[in-house]
Amino acid sequence: MTATGAGGGELAAAQAALAAEHAAVYGYGVVGARIGEERSAEAREGYDAHRSRRDAMGRAVRELGGTPEAAAAGYALPFAVTDEAAAVRLAAELESRLAGVYADLVRAAGGALRRDAAAALREAAVRAVRWRGGSVAFPGLAERAAPGGSPSGSPHRS
Repeated sequence: MTATGAGGGELAAAQAALAAEHAAVYGYGVVGARIGEERSAEAREGYDAHRSRRDAMGRAVRELGGTPEAAAAGYALPFAVTDEAAAVRLAAELESRLAGVYADLVRAAGGALRRDAAAALREAAVRAVRWRGGSVAFPGLAERAAPGGSPSGSPHRS
């Protein structure tokens, strides 16, 4: 049942998605603490969505024969989140990173897991657009989203 693709095995990609969801749940906790009232419902919706995706990825890892990795006690944020503007940037960054991880899972997986990964990629891309206020050409594919279509180096994934 393990399919391999450019991003490695299905189980490894599922574990990476689980790890990214753990980080997103943590990150949305920070976002929620700094976001303004007008976007607090959106932050809560993102938090709840990632908790649900985290649980689903844990089940997927088990179904693939793996042991889901536990969440870390804390995660390093990509920048200081001291105000609402930084919280919005963090939410957009979390979603962009998740889109990349789910793109890897789409490449590695097959069947229902691939469909779920594609849905998660789409959802992350939509949330990133809402937080950022604009879109990128190829969500989840950093090498395609770079100006001029050239590789961008590090995809900045969790």
